[in-house]
Amino acid sequence: MSIPLLQVNDLKKHFPVKKGLFGRQTEFVYAVDGVSFEIARGETLSLVGESGCGKSTVGRAILRLFDVTSGQVILDGQRIDDALPSTMRQMRRRVQVVFQDPFSSLNPRMRIRDILAEPIRNFGLAKSAIDLETRVTALMDTVRLPREALNRRPHEFSGGQRQRIGIARALAAEPELIVCDEAVSALDVSVKAQIVNLLQDLQREFGLALLFISHDLAIVEHMTHRVAVMYLGKIVEVAPRREIFAAPRHPYTKALLSAVPLPDPGAKRNPIILGGDVPSPINPPSGCRFHTRCPYVFDRCRTEEPQLRSTEGEQWVACHLDALPAE
Repeated sequence: MSIPLLQVNDLKKHFPVKKGLFGRQTEFVYAVDGVSFEIARGETLSLVGESGCGKSTVGRAILRLFDVTSGQVILDGQRIDDALPSTMRQMRRRVQVVFQDPFSSLNPRMRIRDILAEPIRNFGLAKSAIDLETRVTALMDTVRLPREALNRRPHEFSGGQRQRIGIARALAAEPELIVCDEAVSALDVSVKAQIVNLLQDLQREFGLALLFISHDLAIVEHMTHRVAVMYLGKIVEVAPRREIFAAPRHPYTKALLSAVPLPDPGAKRNPIILGGDVPSPINPPSGCRFHTRCPYVFDRCRTEEPQLRSTEGEQWVACHLDALPAE
């Protein structure tokens, strides 16, 4: 078997909470608490869940925007979670990011030409000034923006156009993996579809792997290969797209999918209303973290933490139930 492009093993990130006059550390926010998954070359893995479940923290940990508490992040067989700065420079070229907000992720004082040229210069990818100009103009063609817009600044573009520029900037480094951190959530519905189609086209053209972080399950269903569902810092289910949308095995996944609008106005779906609120990541519940809201909870759930286990095919679920009750 070929080595996955990215492996994440038991990743944890606990943020210290400091209180009092002298800023003493009193507790931790368990933002990510034991997450494991793999991404193959050319694959899209979608990381989904409610706001605050730790999705973006996972993405930032992979990008090494901060040091992790424990666990491993392995890129193409080489650990990057504890890599030296000299090693990380080349690793950063291979893993790029498209941020959520196209309005704040671009420097308003820079022309688009300079924004796209910066990563090319930084990683020494251009052999000459002519090569640099060729690469920059080619990036505009790739994301379907006019070349004459290179001398404009970000405020002269719409939100969808700015996100295309963000994608072009990520492509400038010739990466193998792009982390899309809620990359379409700030856009209008019609623009979302355009950006998703663009990402899929680029994936096919360049053989890119994508970590697509989102809470929009309708978009996820359209573009992903596999889905990993997170709840309160842990992954509760991982499965190929068809399996997870056709037959979810975890009660939380089932509740999430029940809230997705159907395209047919005449079709009806009974949404599953979960009781209570998401517990605090500072003091997560014992046992299964979902047991405080789960409609199928029993005694074992309150005391024993379920581990991801294989069910059928490539579907993995962290639940003590052998199967969800029939509706």
